[in-house]
Amino acid sequence: MLIIHVGSQNKVKVGAVAEIIQEYPHLASAGVQGVEVASGVSDEPLSLDETIQGAMNRARAAFHDCMYSIGLESGMMAVPHTKTGYMDICACAIYDGREFHLGLSSAWEFPDASIAESITKGGLTINQAMHKAGLTDSKHIGSEGGAIGFFTKGRMDRKAYTKQALRTALIHLEQEFGK
Repeated sequence: MLIIHVGSQNKVKVGAVAEIIQEYPHLASAGVQGVEVASGVSDEPLSLDETIQGAMNRARAAFHDCMYSIGLESGMMAVPHTKTGYMDICACAIYDGREFHLGLSSAWEFPDASIAESITKGGLTINQAMHKAGLTDSKHIGSEGGAIGFFTKGRMDRKAYTKQALRTALIHLEQEFGK
């Protein structure tokens, strides 16, 4: 049986992988297992490089007794001309034991500059910054709809956002199987 490991036990990340692979015939029969691993980066990455590195670290650490391992990491990155100077993005790294296949989600900006500042200058995680701003009582917003779910009023939740990064990383694998 084809096994895919996800470098996290976050139910949103594991669920996103389990749902996405159903769209790909060569992966649809795979079993998906979450594996708790360290990202090797800060709790809230503050650059695109750090976010991608966290995804790659998770994928590499989860690669054992499987065909593919997947690392997913969300983080902030500096973006010129934005109101806060930063946007949030999700990176996906799929590892096949030889090389990485990378993808990114769309990026989005926090509408409240104080939240972005609490994260980028105050060292808080998104969850902590949302609490500090009085926007949520949830202790695990990242394992639920996510901050993006909160700010889009459910129009896009963290699972959908994570699926974007997965789909773009799967472009390489789909092309390999299509040959």
